[in-house]
Amino acid sequence: MEASFLKLLNEVWRDLHDPAILWELLALVICMALAGWMQWRLRHRAGRLEGTLHAAEVGLRRIMFPVTALLLVLLARAALQSFTPVALLNLAVPLFLSLALVRAAVFSLRYAFPNALWLKTSERYIAATVWLCLALYLTGLSDPVIAGLESVKFAVGKQKLDLWLILHGVVTALGTLLAALWLAGWLEHRLMRVEGFDSNVRVVMARAGKSILIVLALFLSLALVGIDLTALSVFGGAFAVGLGFGMKTIASNYVAGFIILLDRSIRIGNIIAIDATTSGEVTRITTRYTVVRTLAGTEVIVPNEYLVGNVVRNQTYTDTHVRIPLKVQVAYSADLELAMRLMVEAAAAQPRTLESPAPGAIVVAFGENGIDLELGFWIKDPGEGTGAIRSEINLAIWRSFRANGIEFPFPQREVRIVNAMNANAAMPVMPAQ
Repeated sequence: MEASFLKLLNEVWRDLHDPAILWELLALVICMALAGWMQWRLRHRAGRLEGTLHAAEVGLRRIMFPVTALLLVLLARAALQSFTPVALLNLAVPLFLSLALVRAAVFSLRYAFPNALWLKTSERYIAATVWLCLALYLTGLSDPVIAGLESVKFAVGKQKLDLWLILHGVVTALGTLLAALWLAGWLEHRLMRVEGFDSNVRVVMARAGKSILIVLALFLSLALVGIDLTALSVFGGAFAVGLGFGMKTIASNYVAGFIILLDRSIRIGNIIAIDATTSGEVTRITTRYTVVRTLAGTEVIVPNEYLVGNVVRNQTYTDTHVRIPLKVQVAYSADLELAMRLMVEAAAAQPRTLESPAPGAIVVAFGENGIDLELGFWIKDPGEGTGAIRSEINLAIWRSFRANGIEFPFPQREVRIVNAMNANAAMPVMPAQ
């Protein structure tokens, strides 16, 4: 291999002194220009369809130029080698191939880990690794390196291992894992665009598909390397025992997450109340926790086990219409029928109040200081909050009551002194000093 690589360099150096190299340069420039134009066309088309672009199209955009240039160079070499030297085209083939491998590897990592910041700093190291492997292969140094790694042997139980087998296994496992994550991301993207399935069912299928693909990728990589899978039985049993005892809470949260997603008791977009102080909109459901965004903008992370084992008030489980009660107390001297009519008019004047069911007012009780009334009205968007509409209706009721002379009662106490005159007469008169 080393001799062939040196021979290739010598041929390129020899062709540089031959005027026929202009044909090679022209063919190489035409191949690169056509590859660049095809990539531009694909990018222009993808830019117009950005909303429906899936992972395969994005990946094709990343490797379009090197792959197209490689294919065109191979065709040009086959067409020119019969009447002109093609050493320059022979050298361009591994360069375009390595460029395609670098871009494919980086894209797979970015797609598998979209929020990973370490990829930005590691991209050059990934590229350097691919180029180093290519250099070792072209120079013929890969065989001595592999032989040296294979010479370092050791045993793990009955399994015989060496450094090359471990390195090969790690690279194979990473490759299959990246392919599985890429395929899982593509599957999740496709499932999320299906309108016929419920959102929870789509999430369950995406999560389950991702887990199955990862497990299959790991087993496939071990099988490709040549490691006996039966050697993992002891490790699998120990892991299951540790999962049952040491990770009981985490396991229960995962099981509860699948239960929530499957029975659809809580969905994304529902308005739920966890306790007396925490309520809001469900923005995300994972297999371990659920994210609830409160009206104040705070995101509360709730373990799925808590949602399964406790009472949760789902205000939008079957219907998004919610009734809001407002309690008002008027004085005993007030006109109740007028007060109730003004309360209904104040609620009906709000644009968020539904016409059907219509707002209504009832007499609740005769209190200690006044008569208790309750106004009930319905809204269809509880996710927008209820504080603002409560305040607007209360302010409208106060204005209407004040304009019509209806008083709000307040606690009054009257203190009487019984037999005050007799008490004063019974008191002894003290002589003046």
